[in-house]
Amino acid sequence: MGERVKDARRERWREHRVARREEFVEAALKALNERGPDLAMEDVAAAAGVTKPVLYRHFTDKADLFVALGHRGTEILFERLIPAINNEEAPVPRIRKSLDAFFSVIEDYPNLYRLLSRRAFGDRPVAEDPVKDDKELIAAALTSLLGDYMRRLDLDSGAAEPWAYSIVGMVQTTGEWWLERRSMSRDAIVEYLTTIIWAAIDGFLRQRGLQIAPDKPFEVNKVVQLRRVQ
Repeated sequence: MGERVKDARRERWREHRVARREEFVEAALKALNERGPDLAMEDVAAAAGVTKPVLYRHFTDKADLFVALGHRGTEILFERLIPAINNEEAPVPRIRKSLDAFFSVIEDYPNLYRLLSRRAFGDRPVAEDPVKDDKELIAAALTSLLGDYMRRLDLDSGAAEPWAYSIVGMVQTTGEWWLERRSMSRDAIVEYLTTIIWAAIDGFLRQRGLQIAPDKPFEVNKVVQLRRVQ
């Protein structure tokens, strides 16, 4: 009986610490919005309404908080991206919604994206690279998706991986450019990229005597799963 009580207490304490870390990550997002990517731990502590020593009870150092912010950024991105990718719609609307999901995240959380891209918290560089990790996950999922469709059309699926990395790299680079320049609306940049990506797919298929209607759902939709290992 005593062991059961101890186990219950340990579990409650663990859940409390997890909840507190999540609260501090949300406070860090608020501080990022207000202070920009050059924020310090003092800014996070102030946003959370605690002292720095309290913050350091839950994060061993700046790198630990950076990793937690990276995981939160991944959650936010995938919460929006996965439903868009898995939407059973025609090819072009599906591409458009997936792109808009990505651009909505960097528009809503610009300083989080800048912080993670820098791979530094304040004056301290960190080894983690959440942006690269997410890029790899998305490219791998897109490789699987494209490969399945290409095999369904009796095409060589060997091109799926370089295509996937090309698309993800183009979107990421364009997103970084757009985040700093903002010379056009989100809708406009999404539409430009949708046109480019579909033109490449359509041209590739036409060269091989195939044609897919851009406004008609494809007969088979593959469900994509994205998850970073914690």
